[in-house]
Amino acid sequence: MTRVLIVEDQKMAQENMEATITASENYTLAGTISNAADAELFCMRGGVDLILMDVCTARDESGIEACAVIKKKFRKIKVIIVTSMAEHTFIEKAREAGADSFWYKDSTHSELIAVMDKTMAGERIFPDKTPEVRLGLTTSYDLTHNELDVIRALMQSTSDEDAAAMLGCTKANIRWHLAKILEKTGYRNRMELLIAVAQKNLIIVSPDKMINE
Repeated sequence: MTRVLIVEDQKMAQENMEATITASENYTLAGTISNAADAELFCMRGGVDLILMDVCTARDESGIEACAVIKKKFRKIKVIIVTSMAEHTFIEKAREAGADSFWYKDSTHSELIAVMDKTMAGERIFPDKTPEVRLGLTTSYDLTHNELDVIRALMQSTSDEDAAAMLGCTKANIRWHLAKILEKTGYRNRMELLIAVAQKNLIIVSPDKMINE
């Protein structure tokens, strides 16, 4: 039996993953913890073959950072990064951290088991794209990577100048992209846009980096 550690701080998500593992024929639950920083200590005790690691866990600990540590110290342990957030950088960050696979929580139980089976068989399973998120008059699929990067920079900046410096472009370029984004989404101004983006978890930044206006 493959022993699975769940690292997840939301009770409903914990229970869903626990139910999937309990009902399976090839997996058994090694434990459930809410904080990614504790995963390393759990692995040191042994008895873990696979980790279902949430991206954002209790006490603001990063599952992706914890994954990078675990993959260096426990090479035989497989790690599947899981999230419900549509943040488009998570997939690449998970790859860079050495994650074996990546899974979105809104998938079915059978889809999760399929990802686990393939991962334990040595395959690396990563989605081609993030979930589609409705944003005003359009969806996240209609926004380019450059436009998403501009939104992220605006959410972490206090001015167009700061956003431009972050992306290595001009203030005029930031304003041009912002105008295109507002045209696509139908939001009246930057603040309406950024509030909607934050509420829908399309772009994830630290609370202390959120723009003030």
